Amino acid sequence: MTQKFEMYKCDICNNVVEITHEGMGELVCCNQNMRLLKENKPMEDNAHFAHVEKLSDIEKRVYFNHPMTPEHHIEYIEVISSDNKYLKRKFLKENELAELKFKCNCNEGFYVRLYCNLDGVWTTK
Repeated sequence: MTQKFEMYKCDICNNVVEITHEGMGELVCCNQNMRLLKENKPMEDNAHFAHVEKLSDIEKRVYFNHPMTPEHHIEYIEVISSDNKYLKRKFLKENELAELKFKCNCNEGFYVRLYCNLDGVWTTK
C-alpha cells in the first residue's frame, strides 16, 4: 500500500512521482516496479540541512547551503505541515538560490523536504 507523500523513482527513465492519494498495488514505469525513495535525514554540517529563518510573525524562509550546478542541484523544496494537510513546494532552477519563503502560523508545526538530483530525498521529519 502506498502512503501519502511517498516518492517513487523509475530507474530506467528517471521519472519521479509523489503519492497524493494512498492506494493499493505497485507503481510501474518502463515495464518495471518503481523504487520507493528512502527519506534521508541530514546532519547539521550536511548540505541537505535546512536552515529556517523567521522573517515576520508568520513568514519564514528555509534555505540550504547546497550546490546548484547543472550536475548537482536541488530540484525542489517542500514545506509540509505536521498533520500532512498543507504543502508548499518550490521548483528550483540550476544556479538559483536554494530557498523557499512561506507563511505559516506554525501552531501545528511543519517539516521540510527536498529532492536532490544526485542524493535523493532529504527531510527534517
